[in-house]
Amino acid sequence: MRALRLLLVLGFLTVLSVASCVVIPLERAFPLNGRVELNQLVARDQLRHSRMLQGLVGGVVDFSVQGTSDPYLVGLYFTKVKLGSPPREFNVQIDTGSDILWVTCSSCTDCPQSSGLGIQLGLFDTTSSSSARMVPCSDPMCSSEYQTTATQCSQSNQCSYSFQYGDGSGTSGYYVVDMLSFDAVMGQSSIANSSALIVFGCSTYQSGDLTKTDKAVDGIFGFGRGDLSVISQLSSRGITPRVFSHCLKGDGSGGGIMVLGAIMEPSIVYSPLVPSQPHYNLMLQSIAVNGQLLQIDPSVFATSSNRGTIVDSGTTLAYLVQEAYDPFVIAITATVSPSVTPTISKGNQCYLVAASVSQIFPPVSLNFASGASMMLKPEDYLIRSGFYDGATMWCIGFQKVQGGISILGG
Repeated sequence: MRALRLLLVLGFLTVLSVASCVVIPLERAFPLNGRVELNQLVARDQLRHSRMLQGLVGGVVDFSVQGTSDPYLVGLYFTKVKLGSPPREFNVQIDTGSDILWVTCSSCTDCPQSSGLGIQLGLFDTTSSSSARMVPCSDPMCSSEYQTTATQCSQSNQCSYSFQYGDGSGTSGYYVVDMLSFDAVMGQSSIANSSALIVFGCSTYQSGDLTKTDKAVDGIFGFGRGDLSVISQLSSRGITPRVFSHCLKGDGSGGGIMVLGAIMEPSIVYSPLVPSQPHYNLMLQSIAVNGQLLQIDPSVFATSSNRGTIVDSGTTLAYLVQEAYDPFVIAITATVSPSVTPTISKGNQCYLVAASVSQIFPPVSLNFASGASMMLKPEDYLIRSGFYDGATMWCIGFQKVQGGISILGG
């Protein structure tokens, strides 16, 4: 029956094309009498299937992640990107709260020369890349209407940028168009040495925490919602869908993976993004401690000026508005008393614990719209702060925000 259906389809196509017949010679992909290994056929089929599926779901690009959320060790996550021709590696911090990818330029003044992260810092030199070109002021992307980063025209007709982050640090420089090299995965096939032209920043000036050598990296990898973020640029070229995953390991060794493209995982539960927001805002609806919902008015997570809760990998800790933070701390303290001794250390709510925190502290869940919940173990919301009189001091990693908006960091 399967063969009959195929013949009927072919016959139907033949009838339609009788009026104008075009003869196209066909050649064998493999010799008729030659020996062909099965894995050769499988590899050829997989490559074909990946091309067929590319237009439907796009590819996947993997970036390995280093670093940890522990502020006493690293306090940031970073990955490697390959830029230029020939490609050079740069260590860049992952930041979902900003848009552009930028790396330190060879002409940068007073920029860090070394890093406390045990990595070798690099400088991007446009003259050393055969594919690099400057973005002129006449380019449409240099228009302030195109993106939120402030732009201006330099005396040399280069499209320049200036950007300030939430912690007060900042960077300025000029835009470059050059190759981003990566290994793409299409279906079950890996396509090595893939590349795409992207726009990124070449930083000639940095200020604030960006100049500190203890956590210095080569730049910042912005994954925001703007048109100049790498995820948006690759999506506009049909290389990956406009989706990415940021998976972070919670143990002491840290690390994780950044994936550009769709991941097929049946256990994923989706929560919609708040529309018309410059960042990745989710609707946090409630918090539960040990399975009990806290008495928090859901409206405190949605203000009139900036709705929702921001997810920002560039922020290390979590920040809750006061109306949510106070009930959270009260519930934690009530659950663990009198097994531990509550104390305040440098303005933070801490506890002196003589046993394992996993045996004493309760699980916590952050509940979002559409039934998505983030389950937190004690080690996920507590930070070890030191040792005192035979006990370990653990502090709540959530910080209080008076007014403003809640932010979930790395």
